[in-house]
Amino acid sequence: MATSSAPTRNPNPVNLGLDHLPTALIATIMTKLDVPSILSLASTCKTFRSCAVHILSFLPNFHLPDVAPSMDLLRPLLPPNNQYLKSVKVDCTRLDDSSLDLLIRPSLHELYLRNCADFSGKLLSQLGNSCKDLRFLYLSSVAEKRGRSIDVLHLEELLSGCTHLETLILMFDVSIFLRHNFARVWSLASSRLIALEIGYISSVMVTELLSPAVGPHQSSIHPQPSTLPNIQKLCLSVDYITDTMISTISKYLTSLTHLDLRDSPIMEPRMAFDLTNNGLQQINAHGKLKHLCLVRSQEIAPAYFKRVNDLGILLMADKCSDMESICLGGFCQVTDTGYKTILHSCSKLYKLRVFHGTHLTDLVFHDIVATSLSLTHVSLRWCKLLTNLAVASLASNGDLSTLDLRDCRNLGDEALRAINTLPKLKTLLMNGCDISDVGLSYLGKGSMKSLVSLSVRGCKRLTDKCISALFDGNSNQELRELDLSNLPNLSDAGVLLLAKSRVPISELRMRQCPLIGDTSVMALASMRVDENVWCGSTLRLLDIFNCGGITQLSFRWLKKPYFPRLRWLGVTRSVNRDVVDALARSRPYMHVATRGEELGTDQWDDSDDMYLQDYEEDDEFEEWLLGEDTSDDEMEDAVDMADLFE
Repeated sequence: MATSSAPTRNPNPVNLGLDHLPTALIATIMTKLDVPSILSLASTCKTFRSCAVHILSFLPNFHLPDVAPSMDLLRPLLPPNNQYLKSVKVDCTRLDDSSLDLLIRPSLHELYLRNCADFSGKLLSQLGNSCKDLRFLYLSSVAEKRGRSIDVLHLEELLSGCTHLETLILMFDVSIFLRHNFARVWSLASSRLIALEIGYISSVMVTELLSPAVGPHQSSIHPQPSTLPNIQKLCLSVDYITDTMISTISKYLTSLTHLDLRDSPIMEPRMAFDLTNNGLQQINAHGKLKHLCLVRSQEIAPAYFKRVNDLGILLMADKCSDMESICLGGFCQVTDTGYKTILHSCSKLYKLRVFHGTHLTDLVFHDIVATSLSLTHVSLRWCKLLTNLAVASLASNGDLSTLDLRDCRNLGDEALRAINTLPKLKTLLMNGCDISDVGLSYLGKGSMKSLVSLSVRGCKRLTDKCISALFDGNSNQELRELDLSNLPNLSDAGVLLLAKSRVPISELRMRQCPLIGDTSVMALASMRVDENVWCGSTLRLLDIFNCGGITQLSFRWLKKPYFPRLRWLGVTRSVNRDVVDALARSRPYMHVATRGEELGTDQWDDSDDMYLQDYEEDDEFEEWLLGEDTSDDEMEDAVDMADLFE
């Protein structure tokens, strides 16, 4: 009798490969990721790679903020057939005018382009001609490279073409445009424009820009509409903050809710080019202002607002009772009386920042508990008369999440004892304060559990014991940013304690620490946040510039596969120029700084609701970018990106 053979069955039907997953399911999941995460997945298998190619043809948001891509890399990532692309964020350090057709799409609503030094004014012209539906535009450093030109006609094409523009941020010097055409060009701007930020502009140009033009047959008696009537947020960096500019802004911007003005004079301004009590009195003429920032920077010269005193603050506070955020910098004639007036008049204030408050003392805060204030952000930088008593009074605001006390030299351990009581504190900056290891031990018992960012740069009394005081037996898994720079007594032993704590720090600054050496780099490279993951360093930024013990040995540990997530590295090039250059070539998408510049990216708008991947053992994203298998035995140049998807 013939026997029929049984049908062949999969011995393990549950263990199906990725090829058996529905493509639609994989695509749906991948569309929830950011671009680096999608590219990381694409490097793991053919299924994900094929799916990534498909997704990039209809992805609405292309955000690549931490990497400066080349033209060859961008070409396969921004396919021309993607008609659904709405938002683009790119660092343009390696791009120029030849990439305009790749970046600029008619479908765009948001465009963020940083470091556009190699672009000319054609960037503005093409945006105006192509992006009619653009709502948000951010451009920085346009045409700053020698040989690149930009003209007011390019600006005219941008403003006349982008008729739906609501937010415009031009982070470069617009004073290069011809003055006699500048104001006329801005009259072409979209009536929907509600937010304007400019990297640098002269105060005279601001006045001309905002003042309505009076025609030959028009009377100057009757008020004319402003050039930008609907502006609600205005942020400008100017040569001088003057009464005339303040008067013009207050008179013609009737809907203004947010005003941020900063200047940095190269010399002490004359009366006509300065801010006085009279100008301060004109602020918030229409009663809608919620956020005010007036700062005279000390970057170029030690200049102050010497023509503003307590009377000016009193006159201003009378109109600013609904203010929610106030920032004052360089008001050297304002005393406790003026600052107390602000605290007692502005009942809705939640953010207070004072820079270079030369006459600000503890008395301003001694009765703050009697007010109805609920401060969440306080910054009192360079207020050198403050003592621990002021901090003890501020600690009565239990909702404080950000506290910046940098360069308040008289603050010590008792200030940290008071800060320890703040349960919601996320950011604490104590640079240059007179604190010790004992003071940080107070912090380790309370607020340390909630801190995300901590800076004790230049606190000379701190030693290795401060690390154990902060982390020993009380590991804070929330901490992401730690600044231990300029600590003469911090050594490799302290960094070893930090590595053993397994705190998932993403930004670590230890510049100008003479006792930090190769052992620290090796410890951080071998740091394990998770037992199941080797080379698990979470660092995305490491600053070891001018650390005394760094030799060529450290650079072996800065190669792959160590520090898989590192995007910013600060080192001293004099250690060995060839080794530093080779490291930069082997990791082209890591920014290597060698001149002592501060590290970090600009603050991008992270409002998207996408899931951001925490990269695993190896940085598949960087491997995908390079299109090669990396090895820690040699340093090779990046390969051509043109065939990534071929």
